[in-house]
Amino acid sequence: MDTVWTAAAAAMAFGVTALLGIWLIPFLHKLNFGQTIRESGPTWHRKKNGTPTMGGFLFIAGILAASAVCLPLYYRSTGADPFVMAMHAKLFGGLLMACGFGVIGFLDDYIKVVKKRNLGLTVRQKLLLQFLVAGCYLYSLYRAGSGGKTLVPFAGGVDLGVWYWVISLLGIVGMVNAVNFTDGIDGLNASVTFFASLAFLAVAGVLRIEPVGILAAAAAGGCLGFLVWNFNPAKVFMGDTGSLFLGGLVCALGFALNLPILLLPVGVVYLCEILSVVLQVVYFKATHGKRLFKMSPIHHHFELCGWSEVKICAVFSLVTLLFGGGAVLLAAFGL
Repeated sequence: MDTVWTAAAAAMAFGVTALLGIWLIPFLHKLNFGQTIRESGPTWHRKKNGTPTMGGFLFIAGILAASAVCLPLYYRSTGADPFVMAMHAKLFGGLLMACGFGVIGFLDDYIKVVKKRNLGLTVRQKLLLQFLVAGCYLYSLYRAGSGGKTLVPFAGGVDLGVWYWVISLLGIVGMVNAVNFTDGIDGLNASVTFFASLAFLAVAGVLRIEPVGILAAAAAGGCLGFLVWNFNPAKVFMGDTGSLFLGGLVCALGFALNLPILLLPVGVVYLCEILSVVLQVVYFKATHGKRLFKMSPIHHHFELCGWSEVKICAVFSLVTLLFGGGAVLLAAFGL
């Protein structure tokens, strides 16, 4: 892998994200773009009321800037063809998909901020827009010549036919919302996504798919730069603007490698978060008011069990690191 441009992408994304916070956070304060903490959450979270949200713009700017600079320079320095249609659609189409999800998140955050309530878009509105964005991305892959075949470790290329597109559509929307649910305590989403990006960076290195490695490095650098401002105690929240963007970006990395199945081990924390919400709702309805967890998503359950936010971030990040390492091994020895 061309480590020069990979390292440059990580450094640039980190620098832009971290430095932009010096200006953006006071600007969000000035606009009174503060988060309204939901009353159903842990009571001690109410002291965070008014902390600026929409901070996801920090790493969105950092990641897009790093990608816009380092990817063209990589292609120029190596003589690689940047217009191979399948890779072009998966990489740059994936970035556009992430931005599309970020726009949905911005609309949601804006409604919350303007109306001073923690609701935003309705579930139906949000899902409709998410399916539209994911559908456009998958259509771009289809038009670029990507068929219904995907790589599966130890099984090679598996042709799912039309079911590839159905599963992919549901999988993208599900994963994006899973990443969104992971954003609930200081530093958690950025920490987990940092290690998820490192896993995809390693897989890209194993498979020698340098452009995807550059994008993964930019994602890792952006998350690390955001943690400068978001680590406990957070000075800014990413909001749905950031969490939905990260969800789209994580999916884009998996699809760009033609290994979306690796989203399962790499995104194990995300999946546990959304699964805990589903199980909580189902169990609550089935038992007429009893709860399976003290609170969902599951990071709040651990909070109510006495875990500090820093401990939760550390443990969830370690789990992502371990399962991400497993994904790298699958790519190295299973393909």
